Amino acid sequence: QVQLQESGPDLVKPSQTLSLTCTVSGGSILTANTFYNWIRQPPGKGPEWIGNMHYDGNTVHNPSFKSRTTISRDTSQNQVTLQLISVTPEDTAVYYCAREGGPYEYDYWGQGTQVTVSS
Repeated sequence: QVQLQESGPDLVKPSQTLSLTCTVSGGSILTANTFYNWIRQPPGKGPEWIGNMHYDGNTVHNPSFKSRTTISRDTSQNQVTLQLISVTPEDTAVYYCAREGGPYEYDYWGQGTQVTVSS
């Protein structure tokens, strides 16, 4: 059973960098044809896809974030990390890590982590 767990700060100040980690257990981030996605849901709004890390190390980012995102991985720790720079209160959201086991098939999700951007 694959399990995903997000971790990171609950509170970030405006203009700082948000860093979140998705730790994967029960499966490898190197498994062929899997993608690890970051998705967020701001309060009162629908989910927003941020980007993903492919099993082969390639990444794809949502251009609406205007190059503020970096997605990396640590294969020794089986972790995928999201960095979001220059955060504003509009980045306040629940952030989720989700595995895509097939095209648009999100088969495993983390529980999500609430991040608030406030001074």
